[in-house]
Amino acid sequence: MDHKRSQQLVLAISCEDTTGIVHAVSGFLLAHGCNILTSQQFDDVAENRFFMRIQASYPDKTSVEALKSAFRATAETYGMSWSLTDSTDRPKIAILVSKFEHCLNDLLFRWRTNQLKVDIPFIASNHRDLEPMVKAQGIPFIYIPVTADTKPAAEDKLLSLVKEHDVDLVVLARYMQVLSDDLCRELAGKAINIHHSFLPGFKGAKPYHQAFDRGVKLVGATAHYVTAELDEGPIIEQEVLRVDHGYQPEDLVVVGRDAERLALARAVQWHAEHRVILNGTRTVVFK
Repeated sequence: MDHKRSQQLVLAISCEDTTGIVHAVSGFLLAHGCNILTSQQFDDVAENRFFMRIQASYPDKTSVEALKSAFRATAETYGMSWSLTDSTDRPKIAILVSKFEHCLNDLLFRWRTNQLKVDIPFIASNHRDLEPMVKAQGIPFIYIPVTADTKPAAEDKLLSLVKEHDVDLVVLARYMQVLSDDLCRELAGKAINIHHSFLPGFKGAKPYHQAFDRGVKLVGATAHYVTAELDEGPIIEQEVLRVDHGYQPEDLVVVGRDAERLALARAVQWHAEHRVILNGTRTVVFK
């Protein structure tokens, strides 16, 4: 069999660290005619947690659903949190935006050129500014205005859309609304936000003007999972770019936008490829 050309699966697991996990997983794959192509693992000694991501070929006459059903016994034995998917599966992502277009534009370019292998059932916004850009790509644009009075109803509509379209991941591509605690809990581990600053800081209005006033020498961005604690969720990726005393606030904004779009795009792609595994307040990212 030419394993490189056959269908492939991705298996990602996390569980309490103990002896025999690698043997059990590799033995399962061998018993079902699978051939391991790449394997990455990490032992978190401090938390006694084990993490693994495997990409393997599987026989043409076998289905991923059958493999998932068969793997449950192994997973239960070791108390695993796990996912097993076909490597060609395209997760469904919904993108939320406001008025800033740089992150959305970058994600759409990567999607259009098939660098980002996902499907986008809809893009929602609390403003209409980016509607022409979205519709030009043939993607449904959904306008959901948000005010203090309408926010609960707006979030209910958003969550309804997420469930209706069976969305796997919600991406906040500079969506300038703070999600309620209830919605954050509903989307736990399934929503990614981009935050200016490579460490949580300069919160509030005009962050790059705050950075200028402090004379920063580095501008960065942090992509993280959404939690009820604003901009404090588990970090997936960070991008940092060097600046100097000659940069004015508007220059820092330009550099910051570059950092934001790069960090967010990487985080979304790694999540879509099942490379990110939650580890409490942190993440394990197999690149």
